[in-house]
Amino acid sequence: MATDILFLLLGLVLLVLGGDLLVRGAVRIAERLRLSPMLIGLTIVGMGTSTPELAASVQASLAGSPGIAVGNIVGSNIANSLLILGAAALIAPFAVKASALWRDGGVGLMAVLALLAAGATVGLTREAGLIFLAAISGYIYYAYRQERAGATHSAAYDRSAAMEGVDADFEAHALAKGRLWLALILFVAGLGLIVTGGGVLVSGAIGMAETLGVSDAVIGLTIVAIGTSLPELVTSAMAAWRRQGEMALGNVLGSNIYNILFIGGLTGIIAPTTVPSAIAGFDLPVLVAVTLLVMLFAYTGGRLSRREGAILLAAYAAYTAFTAGLTPWS
Repeated sequence: MATDILFLLLGLVLLVLGGDLLVRGAVRIAERLRLSPMLIGLTIVGMGTSTPELAASVQASLAGSPGIAVGNIVGSNIANSLLILGAAALIAPFAVKASALWRDGGVGLMAVLALLAAGATVGLTREAGLIFLAAISGYIYYAYRQERAGATHSAAYDRSAAMEGVDADFEAHALAKGRLWLALILFVAGLGLIVTGGGVLVSGAIGMAETLGVSDAVIGLTIVAIGTSLPELVTSAMAAWRRQGEMALGNVLGSNIYNILFIGGLTGIIAPTTVPSAIAGFDLPVLVAVTLLVMLFAYTGGRLSRREGAILLAAYAAYTAFTAGLTPWS
């Protein structure tokens, strides 16, 4: 048991560190290629910061543990919507623009429904993965066009901006350019840490599930999902602390979209897997309800209040206790 916990913690550390190095290296390479900072933010930063979840899901699927692979995606989105948004609202209530909420929240809801449909029929097949990747590509293109037109910031923009820690226009932000060889080293080192960390984390998660006598889905939905969502928790909390609540919400909505369409899509293509019946029958419908609840809270009065944040946190505590079998009715 102690070894499994150590493997889990080590895997999470390697994933987070590797993701940071990979993004830094990739951004510097892209800048040397003279790509637009906005385009870098919407693609490289947005996708690069999803690599911890991606590595965990792909390696779990390759290891024959669909509960961890799919549970990580679904559990991360539930943690994002309840735990992270709830914590951000408690730190500082924030206003929400209805146009951005319905656009990005609507895309997130459609992504959840698409995953629910795939889970009830074919699973995460290569065909489903291709559809998911086509959808995320279309969303990024749409977001890029809106940013260039000076429209309301998209969740993809807010996520990349939050991860970069910027509070000014991302178009004007540029990281200090370093040597190309150093950027390549950072990128390769980050990729290596991510691959290694994903393997270590999955091994620890499988071992812990066997030791505790629970399904791998329980571990994927709770421990793995929370661990891989820690970067979003930190960035959203910091955005709320800086009174940039809209960025905190955009970070969560953007992360939820990337988790399903990008991570789910690549997982389906690289390592097709089934969606466990328990997740398809309970956790995915819960995610649909959670997504609608967040949209309702954010829309009502045009803000997320501390009371609503407390409700979200209480809901996450109840969901986690039920999933882990800590309640008499679970």
